[in-house]
Amino acid sequence: MFFVGNLIKQSQCTALLLALLCYTEKLTFAAGKPVENSLLDLSIEELMKVEVTTVSRHSQKLTQVPSAVFVITQDDIRRSGATNIPDALRMAPGVQVDRVSADKWAISIRGFNGIYANKLQVLMDGRSVYSPIFSGVIWEQQDTLMEDIERIEIIRGPAAVSWGSNAVNGVINIITKKAADTQGTLLTAGGGTFEQGFVGARFGGKINEDTPFRIYAKGFARNNTQSLSRESVNDQWQSARSGFRVDHSRGIDQLTLQGDVFYLADGNTLNSNGLSLAPNLNSELRGHHEGGNIRFRWDRTYSERSSVMFQTYYDRNSVHLLPIGRSFAESFDADFQHRFPLFDRHNLIWGANYRLYHNHIFDTPMVKFSPITQTNHVIGTFIRDDVTLIPERLQFTIGSRFEHNDFTGWEIQPNARLMWTPNTENSIWLAVSRAVRTPSRAENDLAQYNSGGLQNTSGFPAFPFPIVSTLQGNSNFNSEKLIAYELGYRRQISTQASIDLTGFINDYSQLRDLSFGVFTLTPGLPRQLIVPVSFSNQASALTYGFESSIDWRPRENWRLQSSYSFLNMHIHSNELLKGSDPTTGGADKISARHLLSLRSNYDISERLQFNLWLRYISNISFYHIPGFVTMDAKLIFKPTKNTELFLVGQNLFSQHHQEMVADTFPTIPTMIPRGMYAGAQWRF
Repeated sequence: MFFVGNLIKQSQCTALLLALLCYTEKLTFAAGKPVENSLLDLSIEELMKVEVTTVSRHSQKLTQVPSAVFVITQDDIRRSGATNIPDALRMAPGVQVDRVSADKWAISIRGFNGIYANKLQVLMDGRSVYSPIFSGVIWEQQDTLMEDIERIEIIRGPAAVSWGSNAVNGVINIITKKAADTQGTLLTAGGGTFEQGFVGARFGGKINEDTPFRIYAKGFARNNTQSLSRESVNDQWQSARSGFRVDHSRGIDQLTLQGDVFYLADGNTLNSNGLSLAPNLNSELRGHHEGGNIRFRWDRTYSERSSVMFQTYYDRNSVHLLPIGRSFAESFDADFQHRFPLFDRHNLIWGANYRLYHNHIFDTPMVKFSPITQTNHVIGTFIRDDVTLIPERLQFTIGSRFEHNDFTGWEIQPNARLMWTPNTENSIWLAVSRAVRTPSRAENDLAQYNSGGLQNTSGFPAFPFPIVSTLQGNSNFNSEKLIAYELGYRRQISTQASIDLTGFINDYSQLRDLSFGVFTLTPGLPRQLIVPVSFSNQASALTYGFESSIDWRPRENWRLQSSYSFLNMHIHSNELLKGSDPTTGGADKISARHLLSLRSNYDISERLQFNLWLRYISNISFYHIPGFVTMDAKLIFKPTKNTELFLVGQNLFSQHHQEMVADTFPTIPTMIPRGMYAGAQWRF
């Protein structure tokens, strides 16, 4: 009844889409010769054979991968109407995506969500964008031309052997197209209510027959979100970005040089309840981010089973958002791997990696680090053996990564997987893995964070004056550890349908927790009780759940995709601070237990496509956010082969809804608005 009631209530929003659908369908059949349709021409059988590279660091068919893997294709992105990478990630089962404000998201896999979710490794073309300052991803900095994304590969579960520390609950790898696949010119532009305006341009050409290239530029402006009282929170977001890619082939060698630069302006409004130590701060924030990266990769392929890869990249960025923070960070990474067969039944892959992080955290009224400047090094090696026990039926994989970091020394992360394929339609796999999340600079070097008053703290005694907490780092903070058990099943039911199921049990130890220091009472009036709080490793957790995805084509021109995820978490942490700590103590109440997604991609004709995306997210009890149902819709009309017009409605079932609250800095909670935008795209 809730779903139907909201659908009827918001019918005005969908009426425009349906009316345009009917009108453009008439135009379609009167337009003459149809244009080429390449979006629904892959069968379910062909989709099951899509090759992925993130799991084993070399190309494998999806049906042969003993891991929980989901692939978001370029067609999925285009049909969804998503204008950013975080929104596109909502398509994957087991991935929690909660929008905090216009430019902030909380994204995680299998729990422990937050703005700086620290158990998720994120890659752009194999380049890590995981920040060592706060152990997480600055999602507003991660962007590219959406049309240039070839696919997004998502691993749910540990992938430490391939990608090292911090690949604990999963890995997201955004893979862009090769330069040869982006030849010609692309222009796209549009705008609307929340998506106020966007423009993108790309040109691809050839230096010679062996050296294709592309260049691109994009920009956008997004509107403010509103507070719970419907006032603007000053978080309008503008961004500009450009980049290039050059590929060169020479015999068995493939060379790639790729780079990007960006600038973005954002802001927010501080919550005055969290500023008790600094009452004179300006609550309205405006700041900017800027940076760039360059990546070089060399691949030499000797045969289908033998290859060498070397990749290196340099990345730098700065953040200026006073009084919250001001930082400069740069990183350098060198990565080598060698794959080769051993005897008839062994495929070995080994590699080595070195990473340097250098950052400078400027003192602000809210945040202070000691030392201000720090350089950290990570060095590691890994080896994995894929053993064929029974050809085309039974495969065993065993491997481990050995890695050294400046905070905790050596970490060992082994993994064992077994895959049984009784026939071409069915496959069953199981895995046991160990992974670690290494400390961040904040957990070690934070001298002071004026986090304001303690709230929602059960069991804390009453005092006749305000209680003010200040958060501090701990130089003895250790790595968080996970032992994971997984079981998965895939079945291609027919040429029109497939199903993928995964169950897991995660046993965490030495999780980040909060502990009290020595209380002090400020002199003079008004008096305050200063409560120092520091990080510790006293928490633990046991989580379990399952994820499912179904792909079904009831008709040649109609594809349905659904996913459902269930997560249950049991957290053991400091009871006094459990109600004030969403990152660990309250993690069982900050990650939705139920996630449901249903997508319908329908080709009405060769020129007209209508796509619907229904989502359900259960409640976030830590912040008293109720569960909600929402829907996006996208109508695409192709008047000519090279022109595409589109109309998109987002969050159609309610004018506003809340998804998450900032868990790091005290900013005003926001409501995510309904949005409509229209645009056009030209290719020539």
